[in-house]
Amino acid sequence: MNYLDGKSAPGREDRLKANTAFGGTCSQMRKSARNGCFPDGGCLNLAGRRFAQTQGCQFTLSLATLNTLRNAVIVMHSPIGCGACSISNVGVNKSYKQLRDPLATGIIWFNTNLDEVDVINGGEKKLRETVLFADQEYRPETIIVANGCVPALIGDDVDSILSDLQTQTSAILVPIHCEGFKTKVMATAYDAVYHGILKNYIKMPERREYIAEPDLEKLKEQYRISRNVNILNVSSMSRADELELQRLLNAIGLNVNFIPCYAEPEDFTYALETSLNVSICGTHDDYFVQHLKEKYSIPFLIDTIPIGRKNTERWILKIAEHFDLQEEARQLISAENEQLDKSLEPYRKTLAGKRVFLGGGEVRIVATAEIIQDLGMKVVGFKAHHLDQFVEPIFDSLAEIDDVVVDVATNQPFEQVNLIKRLKPDVYIGHTGGHNISAKLGLPILPLFGPSYNYLGYSGTFEVARRLNRIVKNGQFNKKLAQNTRLPYKKEWYEKDPFTYIKKEDVV
Repeated sequence: MNYLDGKSAPGREDRLKANTAFGGTCSQMRKSARNGCFPDGGCLNLAGRRFAQTQGCQFTLSLATLNTLRNAVIVMHSPIGCGACSISNVGVNKSYKQLRDPLATGIIWFNTNLDEVDVINGGEKKLRETVLFADQEYRPETIIVANGCVPALIGDDVDSILSDLQTQTSAILVPIHCEGFKTKVMATAYDAVYHGILKNYIKMPERREYIAEPDLEKLKEQYRISRNVNILNVSSMSRADELELQRLLNAIGLNVNFIPCYAEPEDFTYALETSLNVSICGTHDDYFVQHLKEKYSIPFLIDTIPIGRKNTERWILKIAEHFDLQEEARQLISAENEQLDKSLEPYRKTLAGKRVFLGGGEVRIVATAEIIQDLGMKVVGFKAHHLDQFVEPIFDSLAEIDDVVVDVATNQPFEQVNLIKRLKPDVYIGHTGGHNISAKLGLPILPLFGPSYNYLGYSGTFEVARRLNRIVKNGQFNKKLAQNTRLPYKKEWYEKDPFTYIKKEDVV
């Protein structure tokens, strides 16, 4: 799988055969995912749309991870509008960085502000000046250059420039090739970020040599490493999520380290001193853990995301099995389930029978559906950003969903609004920033994640139930919004099949 000899990671359309256009039932989707093709002969990976309203951008998604890194300056080599979304993350990123290091600064970023003249003459001069200024002004441990669409199209040689500047700067210079136009699967952004991390930060730590054998300190260190687990966190997790997962693994005798979000470059070096890399979400991490296994022989686990009791139980047991701690894990799970059942009982009375539509990352929405069913609610539809192999194990925790409608679409709100009109859910659970349409339909809305929310583990299941109970009881704001706003779609659209514009191309 080694892609590190190239300057950038391949698109997920090629590497994972990921799909961004599908409409049907869960049963049809799972069958298509296993076979790689639609029942009528069209190739799943080659499906597309005759019309698309919006599309995600891997440049901005790359910044979601890059902005979390401590002791780093980000240089956006692009027009000034690219990366403007970073403004919304300033407060959260600073707070979360300081939870790890009280002296940490917030996000520091520059934009090379490419304009029409630079499209003709090139933006290399601006990039050189910006990197040198950032190094002299802030003296960071690393300067990360996120390469946008414009410099890629005009041919700026970012890698050569940074290689030359490395002799003139004290910071580690890291190019991230995350041009938005190169892929329709915006989750390729995670691969782009990890590509840069793997090539520039990952190296074996320098430790002192032990003279005496056997050496007590050496044995202690070896034992510590044998119990170390790296959890690959994601920028959409909260600190409460991390503490919950740390609590659960500490309870069975394991040490936990979180990377990449809110880490600093040195942390990636010591992250090699571990016995297991655990992915929270395969959508984010497979590129990274596969390379670490290939290069450093560190085993990894990509199976499910610990959202909901069944997924959390499976996640804990899979990790415990690696360390032969199954009995400790079962005792923990039994105690947690007993306490959770008592906590959820009052909420089940309020929420039972409510119909729910979920939209967001495919791994997260399918896992969250397990909480919905645990509360006695009914899942009526999914809208996933894309589809790949990592969602399959999570379906095992769900019951009676074969006929549930699923739309695979990166954004495309026109399909979502059509589906919601047809399915008439009582509640919408969706990706943060994508609630506009559903709010105008008058639905109570629960954000799928957020920096102040707890979603993971057993405490996360309780928090989801508690917040669902609150929004179901008080949905007046969105009801008033629906009465006083209108959506930009004609009546005729709601009468059409929501998947009208999805096309299936036969394999050539």
